[in-house]
Amino acid sequence: MRHNIVELKHISKSWGSVKALNTVNLDVRKGEILTLLGPSGCGKSTLMRITAGFETPTSGTVVIAGQDVTQMPPEKRPVNMVFQRYALFPHLDVFDNVAFGLRLKGLPKAEINAQVSAMLKLVQLESLSGRWINEISGGESQRVALARALVNRPSVLLLDEPLAALDLKIRHIMLEELKRIHTETGTTFIYVTHDQDEAMILSDRVVLMNKGAIEQIGTPDEMYGAPKTLFCAKFFGETNILGGHVKSADAKGAVLNLPIGEIEAPVGGLRSGSDIHVSLRPEAASLTEARAGKPGRHDAVPGIVEDVVFIGSRVVYKVRHASGTVLKCQEPRTAAGIRFGVGSHVSLQYDPAAIVVLSG
Repeated sequence: MRHNIVELKHISKSWGSVKALNTVNLDVRKGEILTLLGPSGCGKSTLMRITAGFETPTSGTVVIAGQDVTQMPPEKRPVNMVFQRYALFPHLDVFDNVAFGLRLKGLPKAEINAQVSAMLKLVQLESLSGRWINEISGGESQRVALARALVNRPSVLLLDEPLAALDLKIRHIMLEELKRIHTETGTTFIYVTHDQDEAMILSDRVVLMNKGAIEQIGTPDEMYGAPKTLFCAKFFGETNILGGHVKSADAKGAVLNLPIGEIEAPVGGLRSGSDIHVSLRPEAASLTEARAGKPGRHDAVPGIVEDVVFIGSRVVYKVRHASGTVLKCQEPRTAAGIRFGVGSHVSLQYDPAAIVVLSG
């Protein structure tokens, strides 16, 4: 079991009456990629800057590698940070940008050359070592920033939205590169983003933040498949959210009264009469043709196709129930193409085990 390399204990941060962080407790495991995820203003970048030493918490303690560093300046901490704007030196070439920190340490020239060459090989920039910064692309600049940070061998690498300035295709390439570099170096990564796709592709664990507090922590699969709150379910991908109440409940399951009818959910621990929200992911539902006079299944919702969206390998149908509720169903594209057109009468069927009851 990996031990914790970073421990953030009871961290709060206020600027006057504005509270950016509210008693945050977080442990980061050695060697993992942990992503701080959330909307703008949720506190994720503030928490990273406190970890780096660029901000001091109003209260709380920062421990890195077993040492209390709360009052320690950034340059003394065993961390390095890669910013959204890479802050590279335009008057230096690629090699000298990467070598900058090692020269400040006064290392011998031969050792600097060896370490920089090895790091440029790691980020696949050996052929560009003599280029000026204005002669390389955004993706290449990001690799230079990574190499400059990693060459100092930090215990923790902090990445604050480092891909935000890149286009979608380059971002996905760089995410794969970050995973490769992490595997080869074993360095602990703490990554900040507002993009849930980035978090799911990259992370070992995700910390979802909301209004200065931690909403939920888990693996990408847990965050998507088992959200605990309404905020988490909405933040991670497309989902159908329905409000209702618990008609009856026991230890094994419950009958939920929702706008589309009654649903039997295999969820224990609910209280009869309580108000709830449920999440049903579009890919957990499928469509069949509705047939007049044929009795419906208890786990099926009759409706009319209101819209069809074709997204390459997927087809998303919007189905309107008689109550006015619109549900999304997502299916893989098949050789048959789009199976139902707008106006088709269908039955939307779902797996009861895919129903997630939410709090908040």
